[in-house]
Amino acid sequence: MKLRAIELHNVRQFTSPVRIDGIGDGLNVLSEPNEAGKSTLFDALQALFFKPHGSADKETKALRPHAGGAPEIRVDLEIPEGTFTVAKRWLQKSSATVHQDGRLIAQADAAEAWIARALGQDAGGPSGLIWVRQGLTALTDGSKKEKDAALEARRDLLSSVSEEVEAMTGGRRMDAALRRCREELGLYATGTGRPRTGGPWKAAQDRVEALTSDRDRLAGLTQDLHGALAARNRARRTLAELTASDAIESRRSRLEAARAAHQAATRHAEEAEALARKTDMARLTASNAQARLDGLRKALAELAEATTLGTETEAAATQARATHAEAVEVHAQAQTALQGAAEALDRSETDRRRAERAQAARDSADRRKDLETRLTEADRARTEMERAKAAIQGPDAKALQRIEARAADLTATEAARDARATQVLMRYAEGATAQVRLEGRALEEGGALPLTRAAQLEIDGIGRLEIRPPEIGGSDPVEAARAALRAALAEIGAERLDDARSMAAARSRAEQTHGEARAVLASLAPEGLDALRQQLAALPKAEEAEDAPDLAIAIAAHEAAREAEKRARASLASAAERLSQALSEKTRTETLLAQVTDRLARARAALEGAESDEAALAAQAETARQQLHLAEAAHAEKLQSAPDLAGAEAALARAQSVEDQARQEIETLRPELARLEERIARAAGDAVEERLAETEEMLAGAEADLARISHEVAALTRLEQALTAARTEARERYFEPVAKELRPLLNLLWQDAELTWAEDSLLPDGLVRHGQAEPLDILSGGTQEQVALLVRLAFARMLQAAGRAAPVILDDALVFTDDDRIERMFNALHRQAADLQILVLTCRQRAFRDLGGRSLRVLPLDATA
Repeated sequence: MKLRAIELHNVRQFTSPVRIDGIGDGLNVLSEPNEAGKSTLFDALQALFFKPHGSADKETKALRPHAGGAPEIRVDLEIPEGTFTVAKRWLQKSSATVHQDGRLIAQADAAEAWIARALGQDAGGPSGLIWVRQGLTALTDGSKKEKDAALEARRDLLSSVSEEVEAMTGGRRMDAALRRCREELGLYATGTGRPRTGGPWKAAQDRVEALTSDRDRLAGLTQDLHGALAARNRARRTLAELTASDAIESRRSRLEAARAAHQAATRHAEEAEALARKTDMARLTASNAQARLDGLRKALAELAEATTLGTETEAAATQARATHAEAVEVHAQAQTALQGAAEALDRSETDRRRAERAQAARDSADRRKDLETRLTEADRARTEMERAKAAIQGPDAKALQRIEARAADLTATEAARDARATQVLMRYAEGATAQVRLEGRALEEGGALPLTRAAQLEIDGIGRLEIRPPEIGGSDPVEAARAALRAALAEIGAERLDDARSMAAARSRAEQTHGEARAVLASLAPEGLDALRQQLAALPKAEEAEDAPDLAIAIAAHEAAREAEKRARASLASAAERLSQALSEKTRTETLLAQVTDRLARARAALEGAESDEAALAAQAETARQQLHLAEAAHAEKLQSAPDLAGAEAALARAQSVEDQARQEIETLRPELARLEERIARAAGDAVEERLAETEEMLAGAEADLARISHEVAALTRLEQALTAARTEARERYFEPVAKELRPLLNLLWQDAELTWAEDSLLPDGLVRHGQAEPLDILSGGTQEQVALLVRLAFARMLQAAGRAAPVILDDALVFTDDDRIERMFNALHRQAADLQILVLTCRQRAFRDLGGRSLRVLPLDATA
């Protein structure tokens, strides 16, 4: 199928009819700017071939112009039966027609069927393989529906490419068998291998699980019945033991004895506690008496220490006040001296500036003379630098280094060759006069001579000895190294290494002279000759100051005044520091004196109103200590004879616990026996054991059914794996036609490159270049779109070989390709266009100007007429 003309009515921006005529065989190019309608043209062709005329989905509605109307598309196409005009209209008065030579041959559904036959009945049609929409250049682009349709189209194409493969593997028959196997397996299991809900495998599993649950439940009930019988026997036996008269009497007597022992221990503990309280009171009395004695002694010591410290602090404060007054006077004198020194410094600064201006006026003439001399010498240096720069010719250090490296390579290669070559060592007999010669030159005594090629040795008086060393296959590395050296010498115009070295030395001398002259020029005129001339022109004329002092005297006077000012400032700083220290010391001593005065007042206040008889307080403290010793002795004696209260409490608690536990157990056992009796009677009436046997029998049958179905699922799974493996093996042969078509196209971009293919998607998943495999998804966007386009061109050739030729339509398919690669992609398009129809839509007018091919234009319908 080949397109010959395309006509659009009411399609998006084309509210007025437009037409593209003159679409020929081979390569056709529609190069227009953005928004000229190229993508609209692509979508229109998609709709014509793949959207029924009765469709009203969002893709069809997207063709309608903003102003409204019914989209209508008309295409002239050529197939082996002739040239036909196919037309469709959507949304309003929808229609589909096929005409030949103005004669209607099909319409409505018959026209849709005619279009499907013209496309070859592909599930995905050519758009699934070789039509590239703008922005969807990758092979895996598009919606899920579009990708599934493209996958089916590739499967159908590859399954029918080779009759040999069809005969060997069954081709579509194998696909049908695998599909039938998967359908039957799908009745039992999901795609992940799990039982399908509502399927027989899941039903068998559910029946086994339900019967297993019933079996386990009934087994639990049976086990509960047996347990209830055993529990009733245990409860009867325990109740009889607890209610026996001797058991009741034993528990009562133990409890009474424990209560009596506990009461005796409690009374003894209370007496000991009373003695402990009396001891604590005596301890408190003794502690208070000792505290009063210690407080009196501490207050007396504090008063004496505060009195001494007060006298010393008063003397220090008096001295600090005198020192501070003296420092204030010295600081005032220093401030006065600094003010006088500053005024003298200002006067000397004024005199120095007047002297400097006078000296600058005198130096102006010397500066002018110096600049004129520098300008003359700088002109001379520039001339020398320009002459040296003209002499800088020949190889630089890097070029000579490369030549030296080539020479070193040659020397090393020759040495390596000589080391591997046959060695001839000559040892002359003592007194021998005859000689052995090689090419007329006598061999030296003991010298090793390497032979890299066949040679003849002339032996005096004997003849010639021919030596043939083994030949080394392949290229001669010595000759290659020698050729590399010659090429490197030729680049600089030298014949020998010595010539190159002489040329490099001459260049080095010229560069040195140039550098020296440039350095001289930079030192004389660092900012350039023009700047030096500007400095000379800017110098003022010399003017003498009549009343200015001598500069040296003025500078000396200014320095002396500066030093005097520094000394005055230092004296002031020293006086200020002494004043600050004196003030700090005065403040510190006065603060300390206030603290000591307050301490002395507190010491005197502490003694006022306190008991001052130290001897009486000491006697009271001693009496309190003796009473404490007596109380402690009585308490210790009471504790020594105390019974074990904790043990008595534990014995009473145990006896009471035994009694309480026995009574509680009796109260529990009696209703428990009644419940067990009722439970046993109910279970016996439900025939639990008989129902358990029936359920186990049914479970055995259900497990057998599940095993049979599981075996069938395993067999189908194994069959699917075997068919998949066989199809994979056959698919390797399916891919050979694709690889055969792709090989020359890939070689246009990369020598000896090939693609690896994914089994599930039937698309390339890797690119092998230089023996290195690279996944497609890590390649650059440009490389990915180039591979995708080449694969589509290969598919187009295969469609043609299968008798289903279709035009290749590319809508801006090379947006990421660089200038070099796009040239080679243009070659690939021309190569395939020899027997394919290719329609290229692009907005890159400048880049695609060199593509060539037939140029197309979108024109108003009246213009084409």
